[in-house]
Amino acid sequence: MISSKTGQPPLSALTRRSLFGLAGGTLAIAAAPLSAQLASGFTHGVASGEPGADRVLLWTRFVAEAETRLAMEVSDTLDFARARAVGEAVASPDRDWCAKAFAEGLEAGRWYYYRFVAPDGRMSETGRTRTLPTGPTGRWRMAVFSCSNIGFGWFNAYAHAAAADDFDCAVHTGDYFYEYGRGTYPSAEQALGGRDIMPAGETVALADYRLRHAAYRSDPDLRRLHQLYPMISVWDDHESANDSWRGGAENHQPHTEGEWDVRKRAAMRAYREWLPVSDDPWASYQVGDLATLYRLETRLEARAKPLDLATVLAGKSSPEDVAGALIRFRETDYADPSRELMGAAQQAWLARGMQQSQAAGTRWQVLAQQVIMGHLSAPPDLLSAYAALLPDAYKARVQAGVAASRAGLPFNMDAWDGYPAARERLLKAALEAEAELVVLAGDSHNAWAFDLDLDGAPAGVEFAGHSVTSPGAETYLPGLPADQFGRAAVDRNDQLKWADTSQRGYMALELTPQHAACEWRFMGTIRERSTQLAGTHRMVAPAGARRFET
Repeated sequence: MISSKTGQPPLSALTRRSLFGLAGGTLAIAAAPLSAQLASGFTHGVASGEPGADRVLLWTRFVAEAETRLAMEVSDTLDFARARAVGEAVASPDRDWCAKAFAEGLEAGRWYYYRFVAPDGRMSETGRTRTLPTGPTGRWRMAVFSCSNIGFGWFNAYAHAAAADDFDCAVHTGDYFYEYGRGTYPSAEQALGGRDIMPAGETVALADYRLRHAAYRSDPDLRRLHQLYPMISVWDDHESANDSWRGGAENHQPHTEGEWDVRKRAAMRAYREWLPVSDDPWASYQVGDLATLYRLETRLEARAKPLDLATVLAGKSSPEDVAGALIRFRETDYADPSRELMGAAQQAWLARGMQQSQAAGTRWQVLAQQVIMGHLSAPPDLLSAYAALLPDAYKARVQAGVAASRAGLPFNMDAWDGYPAARERLLKAALEAEAELVVLAGDSHNAWAFDLDLDGAPAGVEFAGHSVTSPGAETYLPGLPADQFGRAAVDRNDQLKWADTSQRGYMALELTPQHAACEWRFMGTIRERSTQLAGTHRMVAPAGARRFET
């Protein structure tokens, strides 16, 4: 039986009891104490990812006294009476006991159940996953998440998406966890009781990153999300260190934390151990004739060091000196065509992929990537008046953003805005391929909708997601009404069509042959566990328009 709404096996009363641990001891997913999770056996549930038409990557973790081969079982029925695939995955101390392997030989466009079995008969939880469709495809729905800082609150966005049961897959655009030690971000005053992290200090070494993954994966709502949907995941900066690039990071101090390359490799290794992701830095996924989704890497492989407006303005005090320095910067370092975000190899791969996708008759070309692509400068009049009310420590930062805006510069140099030549190369490739471009982004903690263009030519749309828990502009601009800032930002930026800068949640993205539509879902709270929504906002991009419906 297939649900008419989503094409997935409906969660009947029996299925819901089983998957959510209300019947059968092996399927419970309530979080156990960390000491128990580090004990022997299956410790952190199951997960799936890297979906294809005939295969899916399956993941679990099994702690034992020695390397252990686990049997993988895949079935289209919850009782596993009919095996659709079998295989094995190895749980090894070298991989922090994480085990993953592809289940292959599956049918396209089907939902499956899966589990792992240890040699002594112990079983993992049962997971549900889905293969990608082939041929004509009428609909595909994705739950899109970003910026999940466990210390700020509950992962209610994950819980809502799991309970909604109306998606074909999940997409995480980065900041799956945060690297800071306790009391840093969030501060001790901001942190929610009972949401402690491990290790207590900052993650620097491989053991630190592994333990931080284990702490996050102990969250019951994140485990449930992984249990129910295949996830396509990309890392952003906090999976390694804040504002990271190929040669360093803002939150990495070599004199006390060692070589950046060592830390970066440790972060990448732990991420690939603990998540159902391949080792490929970038990849594509074909959703029938409806969409090609490209998983991009814009953080650790090729990104040039982010530019810094504070450095540009250092020692400049008069308005004339500030304006002159910003204009010189805009015409030199900022416009430098050699600055990369994706790198030449990935850019060429993406350009070819978009051309091939369009030539094959695929409707949408979707970029699952980390940071905002649309141009976003600060609303100078609003922020100039606001800055006058701030203490000096905050006033200078806001005034710098105002000066940058008046010089025609963006305020966030760690997004595509800080790499204008790289952005131009990508959008030019999309236009040359006649792509129907849909860009997904996270990172900013706020919700945005952009019409993307290149020299006035419509190039596509961007759905930029708000965070699961990390604070947005309502925290960074205290006292300034969030709706007022959002309206002023829309008025200031031609590409920006809508914004919400004060709520947490996730995006529900729907693709059909007729449209790409997004519903931003806003959680009522993150300070207590709840799946109640405070509201939603929906926007639609019609096929062929390469811009939002007005």
